[in-house]
Amino acid sequence: MPERVIATQTWNVSLTETEKITALKEKTITYHETPGEADTEATLVRAKERAESLGIRNVVVATTTGRTGLRACEIFKGFTLIVVRHHTGFQTPGEQQMTPENEKAILASGAQIITAGHAFSGVERAMRTKRGMTGPLELMADTLRLFGDGTKVCLEITVMAADAGQIPVDQLIIAIGGSGKGADTALVVRPAHSNNFFDLYVSEIIAKPSAWGKG
Repeated sequence: MPERVIATQTWNVSLTETEKITALKEKTITYHETPGEADTEATLVRAKERAESLGIRNVVVATTTGRTGLRACEIFKGFTLIVVRHHTGFQTPGEQQMTPENEKAILASGAQIITAGHAFSGVERAMRTKRGMTGPLELMADTLRLFGDGTKVCLEITVMAADAGQIPVDQLIIAIGGSGKGADTALVVRPAHSNNFFDLYVSEIIAKPSAWGKG
C-alpha cells in the first residue's frame, strides 16, 4: 500500500531563549486528513524517523487487538518498545481484546506488553456508567481530546508505561496512539509518573489528524 502522508507544516523552534536568537531549528508535523487506522503506516514511519533523528530509543505504542502493536514491532526493531493494551474486561468481563496470536508474536519480538487500567479513567468510568458522575480524570481526558483522541491516548499510555517502570522519566520518549483503531498520532514526550503528572511535557508533535473524530 502506498504511503498516505497528507500534509506537512514546518515551524521554526527556538533552540535558545537568550536576548539574541542565534539558532533556529525546523521541525515537520505530518497532518492526516482523517483520524483512524488509514494512516497507521505513515504515523509509525514518521515516528521512527523522528526517534532516529533525536537519538530516542524508548517507544510506547497503544494497541487493542495487537495488530498495531505487532506492526510497530516490525518497524521499531532495535528499539525498546512498550506495547500498551486495554485492561482485561474492558469490553467484555474476563476477556482480553488482544488476540493470543498477536500477544505471542509481540513478546517473541522482544517488546514488552503492559496491561493496566486506563490512567485517565479507571474507577471513574464506573462512577460515570453507574452513577452518572464525571470525575476530574475524565475531564482531563476530554480536554486532551481537543487535540484529537490520539493525543489523549499518547499521554495516557506514557503515564501507564512510566508507572509500570518500563520507560525512563528523565529522557524523551516517542508515544504513538490512535483514534479508535490503528495509529494516527505520534508525539515526543518527557514522561512522568501519575503522581507527578504535571511534570509531563509534550516536546514535539510528529503527526496527528487534522480532522476530529474516531476511525
